[in-house]
Amino acid sequence: MSIIGPDDVLKVIDQGGDGVVNACNTRRLLGKTAGVETTTSTAAATLIQTRYRIPERPLRADQILVLQVPMPEPLRLVEPLEKRTRQMHAEQDYSRALVTLYEQVVQHGEITVGAGCPVLVNDRYLMNPSPIPRWDVPKLNMAETLFLFGAGREKRLYAVPPHTRVEPLQFEDYPFRTEHFNGKQCRLCGSTSSYLDEVAEEEGGRYYVCSDSDYCAERRAGGRGER
Repeated sequence: MSIIGPDDVLKVIDQGGDGVVNACNTRRLLGKTAGVETTTSTAAATLIQTRYRIPERPLRADQILVLQVPMPEPLRLVEPLEKRTRQMHAEQDYSRALVTLYEQVVQHGEITVGAGCPVLVNDRYLMNPSPIPRWDVPKLNMAETLFLFGAGREKRLYAVPPHTRVEPLQFEDYPFRTEHFNGKQCRLCGSTSSYLDEVAEEEGGRYYVCSDSDYCAERRAGGRGER
């Protein structure tokens, strides 16, 4: 609400979908309150509010993506005191976060952190990118667009400017890797290069669909979503 302007075109997504209840209600509220045009098209939007996903379509320099962050402090799980976490950031002391990843390697043979993988910004500051899946983390690196991160309950706001180096926290011999969907495709559009959601059928079977509903709709309309 603080950055929306009269010429903006607003898109709101939740878990990648435009049609879920939270997305529809928020889009309706913001559209009526600010009096701006709303859309479900990623390409048409200038301002995108999202919860836990970054669109599959590469974002442009004239777009702003706003992400919700329930827990903005990436060190909170290893240090409960705010004063201490600030000191750790100032000293670039991320050893305890690395130990957490090392324990995952020891127990599981790889880094198993799921949504909200901590990232290093410009090789210096540890950041929580919100609970986005690992699939979306590479989209933050050297992107064209401005990313804003808002944690309303903690009254904290931070940003990643365009053309900023953003890399996941990892080890050289145990590198970060995204989720994979080998051998699977979207039932609706046939995509094999997008983040997929698993859907359970009443008969007990399972199938996959694109998490990004606009991307899926574009592909079904003529394949323009594939990039």
